[in-house]
Amino acid sequence: MFKGSITALVTPFADGKVDEAALRSLIEWQISEGTAGFVPCGTTGESPTLSHAEHKQVVEITIEATRGRVPVIAGAGSNSTDEAIEFVHHAQDVGADGLLIVAPYYNKPTQEGIYQHFKAIDAEASLPIIVYNIPGRSVVDIQVETLARIFSDCPNVKGVKDATANLLRPSLERMTCGKDFNLLSGEDGAALGYMAHGGHGCISVTANIAPRLCAAFQLACQNGDFTKALALHDRLMPLHHALFLETSPAGAKFALAQLGKIRGDLRLPLVPVNPPVRKAIVQAMVFAGIIAQGADDGR
Repeated sequence: MFKGSITALVTPFADGKVDEAALRSLIEWQISEGTAGFVPCGTTGESPTLSHAEHKQVVEITIEATRGRVPVIAGAGSNSTDEAIEFVHHAQDVGADGLLIVAPYYNKPTQEGIYQHFKAIDAEASLPIIVYNIPGRSVVDIQVETLARIFSDCPNVKGVKDATANLLRPSLERMTCGKDFNLLSGEDGAALGYMAHGGHGCISVTANIAPRLCAAFQLACQNGDFTKALALHDRLMPLHHALFLETSPAGAKFALAQLGKIRGDLRLPLVPVNPPVRKAIVQAMVFAGIIAQGADDGR
C-alpha cells in the first residue's frame, strides 16, 4: 500500500529540454525532507506536452535517482488505451513500483468505456495500478460504482488518487471497495478531511515546495493526531490555495524557482503566473515559514 506524502513531481525544463540535473537534485532534496514517494509524468509533470521519448526519460531518471529508497508510481495514463499500455510496458520494464492511470480525458467515454479502458490496461499490467480520478481535467468522473467494478474485475488495480475534492468519496470508496483499497487524496486542500475519512496519503503538488511540512502533516494524520495535523494544515493552506490561483503547475514551478531548485520554465500553452499570483505565492511561502519575510516575488 502506498501511503504518506507522495510528491507529484514537476518536470524541470531548461532551454526547451528536460533538465535532468535539476530533476535529480530535486529528487534528492525531496527524499532528504521526508517525501514518501514520487509520481513522475502526472498532471503536475506536464505530461500532455512531453513527447513519448521525454515521458519515458523522466520516468527512467526518477527511478534511477530514487534508487529504491521510496516507491515510484509512474504516470502512465492517456486518453488512448493503446498509448497507455505502451507507457505501462515501459514503466514495468524500467523498474517502477506502481502505475498511475488517469481517466481518459477529452474523449468523454461513458462509465462502460472507462471500465473497458482500465480492464484492457490491467490485462497488460503486472504492477499495482492507482486509478486517477480528476474530473476537473479529464471532464469525466469515475463514479464510485464504476471504481468498485474496476477494482473487482482488475486484479492489479489497488487504489485511487481522488482529485474530486468531494469528501463523501473516500468513505464511499472505502465502504464499497473494502478496507484494503488504497485511498490517496489528489487535492492538497482537502487532504485533512480525506485522511480523517480513512485515507492513506496524498499525491501532492504542494510537497514539491514544502516536502518536510507535507510529510509531517501526513505523519500526524497516520498517528491519529488530528490536532497537530490541523495546525500543519492551517500553516499550509494559503500555499495550497495560492499554487492553484492559475493553472498548475505554473505556480509550483514559480515557487520552486524562488527556492532555487529549478529554473521554472513551462511549455506552451502554459505560461508563467501573473504578478498578483506571484505575490500571493510568496506571501504563502512566508506564512508557512519556507522563505523569509521580504523575499522577492519576481515582479
